[in-house]
This record gives sequence, C-alpha cells and structure tokens, in this order.
Amino acid sequence: MTETALQPARFRSPTPLPRHVAIIMDGNGRWAQQRGLPRLAGHRAGTENIRPVIEAFVEATVPYLTLYAFSTENWLRPAEEVEGLMQILADVIDHETETLNEHGVRLRHIGRPEALSPELREKVRHAVDVTRDNQRICVNVAFNYGGRAEILDAARAMIGARVSADDVTEELFERHLYTASIPDPDLIIRTAGEMRLSNFLIWQAAYSEYYATPVLWPDFGRVGVHKALLAYSRRRRRFGAL
Repeated sequence: MTETALQPARFRSPTPLPRHVAIIMDGNGRWAQQRGLPRLAGHRAGTENIRPVIEAFVEATVPYLTLYAFSTENWLRPAEEVEGLMQILADVIDHETETLNEHGVRLRHIGRPEALSPELREKVRHAVDVTRDNQRICVNVAFNYGGRAEILDAARAMIGARVSADDVTEELFERHLYTASIPDPDLIIRTAGEMRLSNFLIWQAAYSEYYATPVLWPDFGRVGVHKALLAYSRRRRRFGAL
C-alpha cells in the first residue's frame, strides 16, 4: 500500500508526542529530475507541501515545528536557482500568510535576515508580525540559516553585551540563540534518504531523536508525518543516562 492510498482520518496520534519537530526538507531537485522538470519546479512542489504538513502537525497537537528552507551554504548554488528560491519564498508569504494566520499559526524566522533583499525582509517581518499572537502552532522558518552561524551570532551578542566569561552558562547561551524561548527539537526528520545534519540546529539537536525517510519532500505528506510520530513514540530517550 502506498502512502497516498492511506487516509489521514485512519490515524490516531501516538504517545508520547514530541513538543518540537524539526524537518530538513530534502529532495525537491530529485523530485523534479525524476519527472523531467527544472529544479525550480521541484522547489515549488515542495512549498505546496508545507501547508498540508503543518496541518498534520496541528492535528497531532505538536506545538512547535521548524522547517529548514534555505541554508547559509545554499547561496553557493547557481544564481538562477537562488533567485528563483527567493521569489518562491516571496510568493509563499504573499499567498499563505493570511490563511495560516486564520488557522492560528504563528510564524517565526530564524536565520540571518540581512542577506535578503529589503523587499523580502519586509515581507518576512510582516508575516512574523501579523501572526505573532497566534498559539495553535509555532512554525519556525529557517531561511538563510546555519547552525554554525547561529552559534557565532550568539557568541558575538554575548561579547557585545559584555557578558563575563565566568557568567556564561548553557542557559545564558541559549537565550542568545535564534531559537530563544523555544524548546529544543525532540525529533528531527530528514526526507530523501540522506543521513546528515547539514548544519541544522547543531546546538539544539544534541539529544534529538532522528528519523530518516527515503520519501522526497514534495511527497512527504500526512502519512509521512504520522509514520515519523509513530517511530518517535517507540523510542526510549535516556539523555545520556541509563
């Protein structure tokens, strides 16, 4: 039976559930290649999958979701692809913010905004601002995000605040991360069968559970979400203890 043959209504959320799920959305390019389409067609298909996946996590009552959309290293891709990705982000914000807001989704951006164009930065700021009071689910969009860059920025912020070395603790450091006030991810999902972190939440993921699936991101829907949550529910988390 294929994933698409299953109906979401047949699922019941397993327990325990993660509070925070983070997803490395991989496989858009391969999805397009398999269909003889340009890579940007795969990226657009991937963005069309975001709302159904958010809906699945809302149904499962997971309160925090982080989506890895564009890394600090993705600027090294061909200029045409990067420009297309920027336009796709702008289109998604224009077309989805109102609907997500109506459904109680709070949007947050994590990453370095200064590399984005002024117009795109304003769109991101508006989406974050208009949804800031929503409480159904918090969706962090990691765009121009890198785990190492985040750690460097946190260190620079503490140096700028003249924090004494003797006062530095994990708790203080975490308050200077992009994800301040957000719990660490309990579960990290990576689509398309790859088995690496790709500079994603490398501080926060110290004790995360990992789930890899060969399913390409545009095909990872509600059934994929429930399979990942079921796998998580069967794990025993020890956090270094016995």
